[in-house]
Amino acid sequence: MKKNAPADSAAATRLAGARYLSVNERLGLIALIYEDPLAGDLFDNLWKLVNRTVSGSRINGFNADAAKNGFRVFEITAETGESLGRLNMLYLKKPIPCYYLVYVEVAPPFRRKGLGSRIIKYFGEFLAEKSAVGILDNIIPKDDPTYDIYRKNGWRSVAAIAKKGIPDKDANYMVFIPRGMTAQDLKEPLGRLLYHLKRKRTVIDMRDNEVMVTRTIAEFKELYQTLLAYFAREIERGEASDFMRFLFTRFVTKFIAFRRRIEALVGYTGGESTEQIALVPEVAGLPVKSYAPRTLAQKTSLVIGDEALFASLPKALQQEPARVIEALPNYRRPSFMQWLAERGKSYGDCLTIGDLMDLGFDPTRLKEITVRGEACIFERVQARQLPELQKKNDLLERIAAEMSGVKIRSAWLKATPILMVIQDRGNAYVLRRQVEGIHWEEAIEQLQGNPSLQGLNAALQCDAEIIATVQQAHAVVAHYVGMEPGVIQDQLTTFVSWDLEQNHPRMIVDHGGHAMAEIWMA
Repeated sequence: MKKNAPADSAAATRLAGARYLSVNERLGLIALIYEDPLAGDLFDNLWKLVNRTVSGSRINGFNADAAKNGFRVFEITAETGESLGRLNMLYLKKPIPCYYLVYVEVAPPFRRKGLGSRIIKYFGEFLAEKSAVGILDNIIPKDDPTYDIYRKNGWRSVAAIAKKGIPDKDANYMVFIPRGMTAQDLKEPLGRLLYHLKRKRTVIDMRDNEVMVTRTIAEFKELYQTLLAYFAREIERGEASDFMRFLFTRFVTKFIAFRRRIEALVGYTGGESTEQIALVPEVAGLPVKSYAPRTLAQKTSLVIGDEALFASLPKALQQEPARVIEALPNYRRPSFMQWLAERGKSYGDCLTIGDLMDLGFDPTRLKEITVRGEACIFERVQARQLPELQKKNDLLERIAAEMSGVKIRSAWLKATPILMVIQDRGNAYVLRRQVEGIHWEEAIEQLQGNPSLQGLNAALQCDAEIIATVQQAHAVVAHYVGMEPGVIQDQLTTFVSWDLEQNHPRMIVDHGGHAMAEIWMA
């Protein structure tokens, strides 16, 4: 670490003076470092430049001929042409002329500066000019500071206008009626419009997803080119500082996470391929570095939770948490071990950034450690996720305390609350007990895709049993805590019993049939 410190410091100094980069390019690099571009200012007077960019921005009306997938867009652009935000809408002719506002988006560094309100006001003026109503589904949480942004700009609840025939579940829908149309009785057409809109919602979401994927891939490509340009000197020389490895590692982990998420999107077909981003060999061969160099993370580490447990950890880990935790063995999940075997790699081999792209996930995110004689796991998460993580942990502690002894299709229901959190080098490391199982989706993948398990699965239909057990567990837990099953599925991670050494499911088999031994919520 000491050997590389001067190079890292020099890189950070050059970042501060890199004036050839655009505002968005500078913000993109800072976002990679801090996960939140508002958290740091490595560029001289960057935030003053952001404010000047906002004040000089303009809203561009859409070109009807350039509409994609039926969407029409207002875009907020800087004087230099950089995009600061946009409003996506979809035109509906019947039963009355209407523009459905799909979403308003303002880039994070430019939020809280009035751009969102400005583009919504512009949209209202556009609706008045077109003699069309506007309609939207206000999904902004009530505790969000921007919750009233639409109401302040003349939008009203559809339920308040139509009054009858609008179910409670549709209470979030809001409508903008231009002044020239207020004399019309719109109760009946609004009800039909809402019905028509809900029937088309899946199609709208599919179009929206396609646009989002195209735009996001373009943003990743731009950020990748920015990194290549910024580190061109090191790449040409074949010299990679810790700073360079850290930024490229963080870029790739963000990209592969995006690549996994879009596979589950409604309507995504892969038409806009993520294969457009291919790492150059000089980058692909770099060893992974998942924590910030000390020059970029001067804050001391912070422990949340059981301090006595922290005191029982090795002294080296207490002094340099990120460095020591990241050097621990990676969690031996089946898909990772299978990937190693297929490529003739050893479990102890150092992983490269190219390996992460090939794997499609980051195996270094989970680390194995023995604490007080018990097998545990350190999970690396973004520090900004901790408030949400605490809410989930409150739920896990409740499940562990109040649902002990519950069985789901003969499987014991268990929970693994957080033992401790250590913050260091821009990351948060969450310590939990290691369960004797794997994520239920990985279990399904192993049963259906691993040749050594396909025969077992065909005979016992283990995949069907796992799916049924997980679904019932979500339903039972949701009923107990007063939530929807879908919320439990989104908030908690579900593991099923699995023999990691032999790589097969741990099941109870008797004359009555077979079932999973245990199921965990984490």
